[in-house]
Amino acid sequence: MKSAFKDKLKESLSSILPIAAIILVLAIILGVGTYQFVLFAIGAVLLVIGLSGFNMGADMSMLVIGEKIGSVVTHSRKIWLIALISFIIGIIVTVAEPDLQILAGYVSQSINSWVLIITVAVGVGIFLTVAMLRIVLKVRLSVLLIIFYVIAFLLAFIFVDPSFWAIAYDAGGVTTGPMTVPFIMSLGVGVASIRSDKEGKDDSFGLVALSSAGPVIAVLVLGIISGASGIQYPVAPSPDYSGLNTTEAFIQFGKGLGDYSLEVIVALAPIIAFFVIFQLATRVFHKRQIIKICVGIVITFIGLVLFLTGANVGFAPMGALIGQELGKFADGWLLIPVGMVIGYFVVAAEPSVHVLNKQVERMSAGAIKARSMKLALSISVCCALGLAMLRVITGINIMWVLVPGYTAALVLTLFTPKLFTGIAFDSGGVASGAMVSAFVLPMAIGACGVIAGDAAASAIMTDAFGCVAFVAMMPLITIQVFGILYRRKTSKIKRSFLAVEDRIIEYEVS
Repeated sequence: MKSAFKDKLKESLSSILPIAAIILVLAIILGVGTYQFVLFAIGAVLLVIGLSGFNMGADMSMLVIGEKIGSVVTHSRKIWLIALISFIIGIIVTVAEPDLQILAGYVSQSINSWVLIITVAVGVGIFLTVAMLRIVLKVRLSVLLIIFYVIAFLLAFIFVDPSFWAIAYDAGGVTTGPMTVPFIMSLGVGVASIRSDKEGKDDSFGLVALSSAGPVIAVLVLGIISGASGIQYPVAPSPDYSGLNTTEAFIQFGKGLGDYSLEVIVALAPIIAFFVIFQLATRVFHKRQIIKICVGIVITFIGLVLFLTGANVGFAPMGALIGQELGKFADGWLLIPVGMVIGYFVVAAEPSVHVLNKQVERMSAGAIKARSMKLALSISVCCALGLAMLRVITGINIMWVLVPGYTAALVLTLFTPKLFTGIAFDSGGVASGAMVSAFVLPMAIGACGVIAGDAAASAIMTDAFGCVAFVAMMPLITIQVFGILYRRKTSKIKRSFLAVEDRIIEYEVS
């Protein structure tokens, strides 16, 4: 267990430290006070330890439970059971997703946080069911993606108030995290094993893609049902930190630990209940496995509490403060280079991105190098956050970026190998790690509050939110482009091989 925690700790440090260093430099340049420094430092420590613990606990418990459920359900070969379990799992694991918890916290004063969480969870549940049935029924992934994203854009333009748009697409980006992905992927592999054809493996990818489309449509439907228009983000006056000391900082974190402990208990309770019912019904886990899973759940709980506390009490206030200070200089235009630098290091340091790059290199038999993938993703996310900050400054409609971006991604599905399409859309949320939700989004909110002035309450909803959506969109295009390059490269090699073979045959005949 010690070794596993060390590995997870290294991953968390490599993910968070580069961004923490950038934040530290910005804070020094902008003259941030001692109290804010202390909050940030404690938050960074909690974030690293919490993310490490959460990932280790999820591996010990959530991944094991997901794989076993996937195995048992698929061996039954009952379509209705696969659909039902997929729906239930989609809901319960999404509720506990840390990035979704953070997003819901930011909009809690405008949209009830639990209403948003449940809406997103139901969206994931429905679309995970669709994704599972797609594998069984052999429906092409690209067809469904085009249909659902066209529906999403039509709903947005025709029926939904623009103040809902950014939140809806951000919701799609925050659902593909360390809690949902292990369950979803393990179920997908199990369901794909039912099929005996050679394309079954390729079709196991794409589950996360469809599950990410679900929250977008679900939140847009929420906007229609609620009939809300012109949603406002309450802009609170900048807190006065003068005279506050280290003791107050620790008190703040103590309060945060208590509050988030209750939230995490509520979030994890459905997963625990489902595990208990599943075990009583199947008896598939032996005593030692049950003990390991229980220990993993406890570690997951502790890690998630520390993560949320560090993110919301330590990182978010610093992000908002830096955003406010940057918004005062040169009409906020410094936000663009700062956002681009952060974007580059966010994806470069994200452990999940390294896994993705190695996966693509392995499946392309070395034709696509992991180093090239890393550079391409870093540059694309760098541009994504540059565009996000440009929106904060200018108020550009989010659809001016999302429509061309998703159109390009969906058109590419018609030309990209099926495997790469699945990987690309599954990886949409890989790049949007913890730092985007924990720091970049509050920085955008803080900057927008200053730049928009009297109109900040409405501008934040339309201009500040959307950062996660932009970051989640970029891998869709980048990885598919690499897939097309891979196809061309392999076709060229194949043609060269056939030409050589023809010459050999000709020589033998003559």
